[in-house]
Amino acid sequence: MLSPVVVGVDGSAESLAAAEWAAREAARRELPLRLVHAWNWHPRQGEGESANAAQRHLARRVLRQAEERVRAACPDVRLYDEQVEGPATAALLTAAEEADLLVLGSRGLTGFTGFLVGSVALGVVARATRPVVLVRAGEEATDEHLPAHDGTASARTAYRDVVVGVDVSDSCDEVLEFAFRAARRRHARLRAVHAWHAPFALGLGPGEVGLVGDPQQADEWLGFLSAVLQVWRDKYSDVEVVEQVVKGGATDALVRAASGASLLVVGHRLTERLVGRRTGPVTHAVIHHVGCPVAVVPHT
Repeated sequence: MLSPVVVGVDGSAESLAAAEWAAREAARRELPLRLVHAWNWHPRQGEGESANAAQRHLARRVLRQAEERVRAACPDVRLYDEQVEGPATAALLTAAEEADLLVLGSRGLTGFTGFLVGSVALGVVARATRPVVLVRAGEEATDEHLPAHDGTASARTAYRDVVVGVDVSDSCDEVLEFAFRAARRRHARLRAVHAWHAPFALGLGPGEVGLVGDPQQADEWLGFLSAVLQVWRDKYSDVEVVEQVVKGGATDALVRAASGASLLVVGHRLTERLVGRRTGPVTHAVIHHVGCPVAVVPHT
């Protein structure tokens, strides 16, 4: 069986928007969609069976609500569901291992809701070995597309750009491949963004890029970015690529670039530590501040 797109649902507006986005993505990938609801069972003394039954009833209602939203948005998607006992982080990580992609709802600056409470959702993103996409409440199919000629929202127009953050000193095949594939599936333009800082004078050596002015430095960084992307442009020759270098912090550059995008793709380096794993500062910041769906792609 093909690995499905998996989405965690908890009945919140964020998770329902995530379920609809996941259904559209499953259709783009020609994969089945699996809805997962995770719940923790902490019965008080003497209430074990009744508490268990109540939790299962609630889970069934949450899954049915998500199914109805998915069927209305994508009636042809192959759909199945599952309720699992928590801990929620472990349950979602297990689901992610069997998935082509895991999708979760996100509240951005106000945190995560339902069973996706702050540390749980961030723990999933930090520890997952498969890509995770975070989707905000209110995300609709038309938000992925450019407006129609009359300025109205439409799901029939071309897709907005896919944006990928690229560190030319530590480029990552997994992140770039995910971004190029996402752009190809959407027949969208891919915008590759690299942020750079002028080096401190004391750290410069003869002939280094920091010895020239900002325009020349920008050209040098653009050359590095082009070199990193060339093999992928050759592999995905049907994808239009725009290369952008920005002086300043990576977070600000990606937040600006993602404004009006259909998807932002960022990387997350997995460490060898089994505990205390967390997302890097740029990834952590963009998943709280970017309005469009954010794909976090793990790599080593």
